[in-house]
Amino acid sequence: MSPNQNQRARQYWLMKSEPDEASIDDLAREGTLPWTGVRNYQARNFMRDTMRIGDGVLFYHSSCPEPGIAGLAEVCSVPYPDPTQFDRKSPYYDAASKADAPRWLLVDVRFERKSALIPLAALREHEELADMVVLRRGNRLSITPVTPAEWRFITGKLMR
Repeated sequence: MSPNQNQRARQYWLMKSEPDEASIDDLAREGTLPWTGVRNYQARNFMRDTMRIGDGVLFYHSSCPEPGIAGLAEVCSVPYPDPTQFDRKSPYYDAASKADAPRWLLVDVRFERKSALIPLAALREHEELADMVVLRRGNRLSITPVTPAEWRFITGKLMR
């Protein structure tokens, strides 16, 4: 088996964060942040089962006056237990999660670059993005996959 057969292609993700909790500016200042607080099993499973170091991230500001893509990041760690699940003072505390059997995981993300905000409405204007998961009615997931074609379109045509 050649070394390349053991590698997989880079994958891409859209990861939502409320800017008052962790913004693209916070990520730029810190360089790397743990993606804490995910409390949806499907989003957790993406981190646990599919994300790999080096995967691309569209950093998305959500639950704010103008939601949209605010920059780029990269997954830079393997998944590990989210410490907020054990912190009684955290809004993400989970009394049912145990240290020897953590329910919630996270990955670290590393800053790549900030961009002019690409609002949700602007994403909807492009037929090339019509099937993007974040644009589906009722989608509330904080982490969604992005196809290579969607990634190329956004990073090549929409980002400045």
